[in-house]
Amino acid sequence: QLQLVESGGGLVHAGESLRLSCEASGFTLDYYALGWFRQAPGKEREAVSCISSSGGSTKYTVKGRFTISRDNAKNAVYLQVDNLKPEDTAVYYCAARVSRSLPVCNVAGFDYWGQGTQVTVSS
Repeated sequence: QLQLVESGGGLVHAGESLRLSCEASGFTLDYYALGWFRQAPGKEREAVSCISSSGGSTKYTVKGRFTISRDNAKNAVYLQVDNLKPEDTAVYYCAARVSRSLPVCNVAGFDYWGQGTQVTVSS
């Protein structure tokens, strides 16, 4: 069964950092482009960053403070978030789609989704 599981979220203070992880099971991520997305209360889900299957290409929809990376040997993708702000409060999701190149980094472009991890930033 194809599954993506996020972890690393939590309650933090403004200015702190978090590293979110997403691990896949039931399939190998080698041929998948991956993305991180977030959904704040009352808002639509939005793209944060995407990365190609090799990791050689990345795109950031939300500029600054975010770094996406992947480790195909560990079947995982990561999102480093620095200098967190209250407006970063959201559920963060990872997603995957079969693609060797970097696809358009938007919600509609991805097929497989995790359940999300909550990030709450207090001021």
